[in-house]
Order: sequence, then C-alpha cells, then structure tokens
Amino acid sequence: MPTAPPVENNEEQGLVERARAGDMQAFTSLVDRYERKIFRLAKHITQNDEDAEDVLQESFLKAYSNLDTFQGQSKFYTWLVRIAVNEALMKLRKRKSDRTVSLDEPHETEEDTVTREIAVWDDDPEKKYSREELRDILNKAVDGLKPAFRTVFVLRDIEELSTEETAEALGISVPAVKSRLLRARLQLREKLTRLFKRKGDDVFAYM
Repeated sequence: MPTAPPVENNEEQGLVERARAGDMQAFTSLVDRYERKIFRLAKHITQNDEDAEDVLQESFLKAYSNLDTFQGQSKFYTWLVRIAVNEALMKLRKRKSDRTVSLDEPHETEEDTVTREIAVWDDDPEKKYSREELRDILNKAVDGLKPAFRTVFVLRDIEELSTEETAEALGISVPAVKSRLLRARLQLREKLTRLFKRKGDDVFAYM
C-alpha cells in the first residue's frame, strides 16, 4: 500500500492553497508556523537581531507577493527558506564589513577520508555546563563560521532539512551541500575542541 503523505504536509498544502486564493488568515497561519525558524535562520546568517527582524519581514512580504509563482513542487517551507537566505545574504553584502563567501563558490574537501564527528570528548559536558551555557558556546562557534558554511550547517543540523531540501533552498548541488556541511562540522570540531581544552576539560563525544 502507498504511504499517505504526512498530515503536516497536507495541512501546509491546504494553507498555501487558501492563501493563494486570497485567504489572509491562512497566510497568517503560515507566518505563525514558521516565523521563529526563519528569524533564527536569519540571525545565524546576519548575526544581528535588527537585520534578522528585517529579513523576517521582507521574506514573508516577498513570499506573499509571489505566492502565484510557488508551484508546489517543493515544500512551502523550503521555498520560504530560499527567500530568507537570499534576503539575509543581501543584508551581508550591503554591510560590506563582512566578507561573504558566494554560495556558488566551489569548495574542495577530502570527504571520504575525514571523520564526520565534530569533537570527541570523554566527559559529559552537562556535568560541567548548563544547557544554556552549552547552547551559548555552540551558537558562538556556529556564528564564527563563514556565511556559506554557517548557512548549510544551520539548515541541515539545526533546522534539520534534508540534504536535498538544503540544496534546493540554497540553489546549489547536493555534493556542494555535503562538502560545505563537512567543512562546517570540521571547523566546529576544531573550535570546540580548542575551547574545551583551553578550559581544562577532558575531551568527550558531543555531537
């Protein structure tokens, strides 16, 4: 028997169809469903609350204005993420103080020969740090990544989009997503290992 589509996908599709027909309440429901995720994504890219709020507003305005162009071949959220990423990167370019890395720039890596783990520590970090402290440490490490790597890491490992959805949202290939994700994880491994060693902690399995 064929597997039925997830209820959540059916609900999203229904909201999108109603919004395209002019139902503003349906679009408001889509905003309520995704605004926190879009804001979090925008903040990770722009590293600025004010810019992230602008990106949030501009992304939903652009999505509403272009609903007729949404063909439904992907999830509405994936389409919305692509709009938000583009808006956030435009913010970075306008700033000029942040040297961005083009999302189309190729990155080479020996993917098959390097382990995927970010860090290998022996002790449980929660014995030494609270959840909030660990979250703050990880967020700062993620924010230190270059935009192209940071965006892929946020979409894949924080927002939990699939590799294919991430590629579609960013307009890049699946191999490019895998390459950038690996580099992001390796850079985080180095940052976090160095940080915990500097604090005198033992090394432990974290991610």
